[in-house]
Amino acid sequence: MRTVRRDIVGAFIFSADDKLLLGKAGVYQDAWVVPGGGIEDGESVRQAVKREVAEETGIDITSGVIKQVEGAITGESEKTLRETGERVLVKMTFYNFTIKLSLPADRIVIKTEDDFKGARWVSIAELPNTTLSPPSVITLQKLGYLPKA
Repeated sequence: MRTVRRDIVGAFIFSADDKLLLGKAGVYQDAWVVPGGGIEDGESVRQAVKREVAEETGIDITSGVIKQVEGAITGESEKTLRETGERVLVKMTFYNFTIKLSLPADRIVIKTEDDFKGARWVSIAELPNTTLSPPSVITLQKLGYLPKA
């Protein structure tokens, strides 16, 4: 099996009422993930996170408080490429951001596009009982939203 390496941005988007936006996408099909995706050539990580969030959710995060989470994390998963149907191992480096929006979740319009599906807002209290991707768990532990294993 061929290995593909990808640099990925992830957006941990929190509403004013402390809910986190999650959906289904990418290589972690059986788990909830945050919006994000690959960094394009010549693009900074900050530019990539703004573009990916707009593409996947329709949300413009430029007026939110955007902070990069210290330290990149890695993950891997198998994926079938859309273009060719080839099964590959994807080794990823994640550059994550927290984004705090000024509106409560029920006032934020989400237009899911690209490959981010089933978007929903999850309260912080629900996170321990939510099946999350391994990189999302690591980041939420780092941020103090989940207990460390």
